[in-house]
Amino acid sequence: MISAYPTPPNDRPVPTPPPKPAASDRIIPVIYVTLTIVALVWSLSGMDISWGRIATRSQQATVYFRQMFLETDWSYLPKTLKGLQESFQIAALGTFLAAILAIPFGALAARNLSRLPVLPAFGKFFLNFIRAFPELILAIAFIKAIGPGAFAGVLAIGLHSIGMMGKLYAERIESVDKNAIEALSAAGASPLEIFRHAILPEVLPDFLSFALFRLDINIRAATVLGIVGAGGVGTLLELQRRGNNWRTIGTIFICIVITVIIVDFISAKLRAKLT
Repeated sequence: MISAYPTPPNDRPVPTPPPKPAASDRIIPVIYVTLTIVALVWSLSGMDISWGRIATRSQQATVYFRQMFLETDWSYLPKTLKGLQESFQIAALGTFLAAILAIPFGALAARNLSRLPVLPAFGKFFLNFIRAFPELILAIAFIKAIGPGAFAGVLAIGLHSIGMMGKLYAERIESVDKNAIEALSAAGASPLEIFRHAILPEVLPDFLSFALFRLDINIRAATVLGIVGAGGVGTLLELQRRGNNWRTIGTIFICIVITVIIVDFISAKLRAKLT
């Protein structure tokens, strides 16, 4: 009797098992983990860690934190706000100068704007050289050169930001559509005309977004530069630290955190509208 239902065939294809990973694929993660552990152990071995001292100092730190956040001296708020205003001015002016001066350096470092390979190589080397020096080191150098004050902080932030923003500018210029550049170049346009008509309209929103992002970073940096004498709220923080006035230090710390959060929120909103 023939069944009404077809019988499944006996020669069904057997699913092939996934290929086994090669021996090198199994060894590489082990090597990475081993190197990470070795690096951590080596880093810890070079630190003078005394757990007994940490346990003793933790009780003293608890007292400091209680004074900073539970016994805050809000009578120091007007001076703190004035210091924050100066820090914001330092960051804004330094960022503005860097945003303008980084344009020619970014154009110099862009490989699609020069027929000579040596010019972009020199531009990238110069930007890397500037970025190698942190703001604090630059601030100390400018303080020695022109004296302590906010202007030294402006120069330190501006010079360091030129290196960072110039790198971002160069990378963005290199991603510009080549057709417009080639069309203007074939028409006999000069490099300045090519940059003005083919590149700048496309990259300007991103340049503004980079500047806003850098301003967010520079505000954080400007609050620290005063520790070495470059003006801003950091100068107040250093003076209070020397006097062990932890209640006023708490006021400064809370105001810095609130300022950074507000600036970060506004900067993110503005950057979202530009992109």
